[in-house]
Amino acid sequence: MSNIQDKGSWQPAPVTTGQVKYATLIAFLAWTFAVYDFILFGMLLPEIGRATGLDDAAQARLATWVAFGTVVVALCIGPLVDRFGRRFGMVFTVGGAGICSGLTALSGSISTSVLILIRSLAGLGYAEQGVNGAYLSELYSASKDPRLTKRQGLVYSLVQGGWPIGALLAAGLTAVLLPLIGWEGCFIFAAIPSLLVALLAMRLRESPQFETLRKLKELRQAGRHEQAQVVAASNSIQEEGKTGLRAIFSGSARRTTLALGGAHLLNWFPVQIFSVLGTTVLVNVHHVSFGNSLFILVLSNLVAYLGYLIHGYFGDKFGRRNVIAFGWIMGGFAYWAMLFGPSETWIVIALYSIGQFFLIGPYSCVLFFVGESYESKVRGTGASFVTGIGPVGAIIASAGSAAFLDAGQGWLIAAFWCGAVPCFLSGLVVLMAPSAAHTSNPGKAPLETKEKVA
Repeated sequence: MSNIQDKGSWQPAPVTTGQVKYATLIAFLAWTFAVYDFILFGMLLPEIGRATGLDDAAQARLATWVAFGTVVVALCIGPLVDRFGRRFGMVFTVGGAGICSGLTALSGSISTSVLILIRSLAGLGYAEQGVNGAYLSELYSASKDPRLTKRQGLVYSLVQGGWPIGALLAAGLTAVLLPLIGWEGCFIFAAIPSLLVALLAMRLRESPQFETLRKLKELRQAGRHEQAQVVAASNSIQEEGKTGLRAIFSGSARRTTLALGGAHLLNWFPVQIFSVLGTTVLVNVHHVSFGNSLFILVLSNLVAYLGYLIHGYFGDKFGRRNVIAFGWIMGGFAYWAMLFGPSETWIVIALYSIGQFFLIGPYSCVLFFVGESYESKVRGTGASFVTGIGPVGAIIASAGSAAFLDAGQGWLIAAFWCGAVPCFLSGLVVLMAPSAAHTSNPGKAPLETKEKVA
C-alpha cells in the first residue's frame, strides 16, 4: 500500500477508481443500515413499552435517557477514529449498530437501566455518518480521477441519502415483519445486514492521509526525524500540535468547531420539530387528519431526497458552506410560512415539502464539509463532535416545546420558536465557519485548500 521514493521520501499508494467505488458503496450501505437501527427503536418503542410494562410517561423518560446516551457514545468515536483509522471507524460503528439491534431483542427480560445502556450503543450507528464524512473526504481528495474531483459533493449526496432509505426500510419492513416475528424479531432481522456490512468494510482501503500519519508516527518512534519531516512536507501534513478534543477547540480549529457545532445543534431543533414530531405539528396547527399527515410526511421525504442531490450538486459549484447556509435560511422562511399560512391542504403540503427540501437537503453538503474543515490528525474527532452534538438540540427543542405548551401557547408558537427560528439562525451561524477546507492530496504539492505544512 505504499512506496519509497527518492531521498527517503515515502508516499502512500495511489487511490484507484475501484477503491473509491467500493468505499462509496460500503459507506452508503453502512449509513443506510445504521439509520435502520436508529429509526427502528423509535418506531417500536410503544411495542417495547407494552412488553416491559412501561406507560407513556415512562416511555418518554426512556427515550430521553437513550438520547443522552446516544450523544455520549457518538462523541467518543472521533478520538478512536483518529487513533486507529478510518477503516476501523467504519467497521466499529456499523458493527456496533448491528450488535445494538441484536442486544435490544433481549431487552424484554432485562431492566430498564440495562436497556438504556444497550440503546445508547445506537450512538455508534449515528456516529457512522461522521466517519463517512471524514473517510470519504480524504479518499476523494486523494483520487486522481478528474470526474470525481468535480463531483465530490454530488457523489457524497448519494451516500448521505441513506437516511431516508434507511427510514423507509425501517417503516416498510416493520409493517411486514412485526405481525410475523414480533418486535424482538424485527431487531434481530435489523442486526444481520449491519453485521454483514461490517465484515465487508474490513476490505476497505485505509485513507492515504491516515496511512501517512501512521507512517510519520513509525518514523518518529524509530528516531528518523529528518525523514519524517520530508514525508510530512511532501504529503502536506501538519503533525505538530494538540490532538483529540482539545485540538478542535484550539487555534484555527476553534472557530470551525464553534461555528459548525453551533449550527448543527441549532439545526436539530427543526429536525426534531418538523421531522420527528411532524405529524403532531401538522395535526395540531392545521388540523390535518393523521392519515393525511402521514401522506405529507412520505411525500416530503421524497422531496427531501431530491434535495440531497440538488444541494450536493450546487455545493460543488458554489461552495458547500454557502449552499448549506442558503438552504437552512430558506427552510426557516418556508416553515414560518407553513405555520402562519392558510390551512388548505395543498398549501400545507407545498410549504412543508419546501421546508423539508431546504432543511434535509443541505445535509448532503454538511458532513462532507465538516470532513473537509479539519486537518487529518483531528478530522475524525472534529467530525464526530459536530455530528454528535446535533441531537442535543433535539433534546432542548423537545424541552422548549413542552415549556411553551405548559404555558398554554399551543403548537403554533412552540413550532415557530423551537423550529422555524432556529432553522433560520443555523444558516446564519454556519456562515461563521471558514470557507477554506483542508483537503490534502498526498503526494502532490500543497495547494490553497490543502493542509499547512508545519
